[in-house]
Amino acid sequence: MSQSVKRTAADKPLAPCPICGKPARTETKPFCSPRCADIDLGRWLGERYVIPGPEEDEMSYPPHSNDGNRSR
Repeated sequence: MSQSVKRTAADKPLAPCPICGKPARTETKPFCSPRCADIDLGRWLGERYVIPGPEEDEMSYPPHSNDGNRSR
């Protein structure tokens, strides 16, 4: 009798590490190591990565009154 081999999601190769290009590991997916994960986190915290958003212009904010008078 032949044994059939069942493929699971764990058998599927992971994408390469986005930092160094080495094969990613399941434990640190999508990175190959905790070191590469920390490098990526540092880049986000250092604002080297930015998610673009809508352009903001001065007209999108309500006007400010700087005359010093307050209504009570």
